[in-house]
Amino acid sequence: MENSNRKSHWENIYQTKNLTDVSWYQSKPVTSLSFFDKFKVPKNAKIIDVGGGDSLLVDFLLDGGYTDITVLDISELSLKKAQNRLGNRAMLVKWIVSDVTEFIPLEKYDFWHDRAAFHFLTNNGDIENYLKKISENVANSGLLVVGTFSEKGPTKCSGIDIKQYSKKSLVKTIGNYFKKVVCLTENHVTPFDTIQNFVYCSFIKNAIAS
Repeated sequence: MENSNRKSHWENIYQTKNLTDVSWYQSKPVTSLSFFDKFKVPKNAKIIDVGGGDSLLVDFLLDGGYTDITVLDISELSLKKAQNRLGNRAMLVKWIVSDVTEFIPLEKYDFWHDRAAFHFLTNNGDIENYLKKISENVANSGLLVVGTFSEKGPTKCSGIDIKQYSKKSLVKTIGNYFKKVVCLTENHVTPFDTIQNFVYCSFIKNAIAS
């Protein structure tokens, strides 16, 4: 799908569906938050949530006292929904409207989080471009957490083809840029009571994982 078509597709999704009507909705992003606890991420760490849309991760990070949060999404409407939900607290967050393949970071991040955005990149060129971008814009000893549909998960999302990963294939894909720390799987229960199996892997840059 061309970038312009991707944007119009996602704007339409967020225009026609509420937060609790999309398959990726989580009332609390427990698995993502667990990585912040595991790595004892400092409250002043520079955090970016790629493909965050109007997910609730930003709410919980603010509740947890994190002070330097960026949320990026291709859909401007999704970010406006999140801003409206947060009210005055939205001013505490940096909001970026961009396709991940076109994103030009202006700062280096300590924690790069990507749940269910990476698996939409099915072109090898886009994948390598994105990983190079992450590598160049994550600080030394910075962390990367990627969550994708596993090989037991769906093959499409919102009508778009995705790329499934196993723990092994996700580590192989990202391992040229980062050192793996830990991988796990999650059965995400959608608002429609269906189960989507995810694989999450965490990585560290330029450091020895413990």
